[in-house]
Amino acid sequence: MPLTNSQYDAIMRSYEEKQRAARYRLEKNTLEVYAKIPSYEELDRQAATTSIAHGRRLLGGEQDALNALKAELRKLSERKAFLLRENGFPEDFLTPVYECEKCRDTGYVDNQKCSCFRAAEVELIYEQSHIKSLLKTENFHALSYDYYAGDELEKFTKAVQICQSFVKNFHLDYRNLFFYGTVGTGKSFLSCCVAKELMDSGNLVIYFSASQLFDTLSKSTFDKDSAEALSGISEDIYDCDLLIIDDLGTELTNAFVSSRLFSCLNNRHMRKKATIITTNLSLGELRDRYSDRIFSRITSNYTVCKLTGPDIRMKKKTEPASKNGTPTNRK
Repeated sequence: MPLTNSQYDAIMRSYEEKQRAARYRLEKNTLEVYAKIPSYEELDRQAATTSIAHGRRLLGGEQDALNALKAELRKLSERKAFLLRENGFPEDFLTPVYECEKCRDTGYVDNQKCSCFRAAEVELIYEQSHIKSLLKTENFHALSYDYYAGDELEKFTKAVQICQSFVKNFHLDYRNLFFYGTVGTGKSFLSCCVAKELMDSGNLVIYFSASQLFDTLSKSTFDKDSAEALSGISEDIYDCDLLIIDDLGTELTNAFVSSRLFSCLNNRHMRKKATIITTNLSLGELRDRYSDRIFSRITSNYTVCKLTGPDIRMKKKTEPASKNGTPTNRK
């Protein structure tokens, strides 16, 4: 999805800071050179005077004025380079230094976003996802089947394949995922795997635990002091490329929560925006805790994956320290 105005402004402000830093470095170096080589400052004045004089000649119709100007400036440039070398300065000492030479810290090359701008977008997406730290260890590269066997392994393997297909066809096929089952079987881990793949390709992914999500929605609705500050994230909840709601059922469920959950799921469905939900609730508990329309929305519009097996986190705690160093599925 495109950046919001506030996101775009934040990135552009960072480029303005970089440009100011580059100007400051150049001004500082220039003053240092002028102090040590007074004649260098005089050559700069000559360059300015020469440019003005030849510009007037050019406006007056003299055809050779431009070539003459180039020749004069070349001579002055050679003289300045000689003075820098003679006084122990590198020849590029008065050349602006940019963090990105391709765009010169403007963010754009030929009216197209520079690769550094794209990197800043991805970094911003990571910061706003709420799961930046998790994705360092919870991704497809850390995927392990070691804790599964038999029917449990078959279910997990199928869930992994569904996740990989979900990522591959993300912009071609609108889909949602619903992971449920026993505690510690890889549900949240798989949602993080999907999140990292999509975020690395520039999609905006927002992650919330269920309690965080409804707390945010509650504050944006009832808390006037928080409403304005949360207006941006509230809109992102409905319009981000992928919303992950982790541990549904751990929040304090009431009429407000049920109403906002349906509104969120329905709104995103109408916009064809993908959602992943994880829960330890059974389908029966899901139906009993929330409204029939929420149960219907999920079972009708989501690919439902049930994961069972041992609690991987508990097994990791009882393993030898050497094996615990190997990344494995979190939940």
